[in-house]
Amino acid sequence: MSKQIKNMIVSDYKRRFSDVKNALIIDIRGIEANENNNLRVDLLGKDIHITVLKNSLAKTAFEGTSLEVLSTTLTGPSALVFGGDSVVDVARNIVDWAKKVKKLDLKAAVLDGELFDGPDGVKRLSDFPTKEEAQGTVIQLVLSPAGNLVKAATSPGGNVMGIIKEIRTRLEEGNKVEKIA
Repeated sequence: MSKQIKNMIVSDYKRRFSDVKNALIIDIRGIEANENNNLRVDLLGKDIHITVLKNSLAKTAFEGTSLEVLSTTLTGPSALVFGGDSVVDVARNIVDWAKKVKKLDLKAAVLDGELFDGPDGVKRLSDFPTKEEAQGTVIQLVLSPAGNLVKAATSPGGNVMGIIKEIRTRLEEGNKVEKIA
């Protein structure tokens, strides 16, 4: 391959992946054509893209970007998987597909500059909460004490009202009010 062609490919990688901050590296070698097509169509429906890479050129294109940490994992056939709502969603989808397609190898992932190496790293990333799930948990934790405070403030008032009603009922019936428990 001539130097001009290599430079064109590197430029294309830089352009295509300029906005990609988080991604996965997988190996799709040996997957049957129908399975490969089903995988790509399913993921594309979720706005997740797969791009087969030329490793040496991808390493050059990734220099100085958040994807640079993936350079160490670019050995053998490699494909970059990116897109979706978050890299956690991408990892979850790829891990699910890896259970169905045995020849789909998980190589690595990057989230906010942190490398998740190997299949275990990608699986660990897939267990992380998505941004929305984490925000929901934080909101729940913030609102929980306020809810408990409202319950505590209204609960004694409810008890007092019950006692007052009981006193009124006893007095209306002409009974003595000695002790209400």
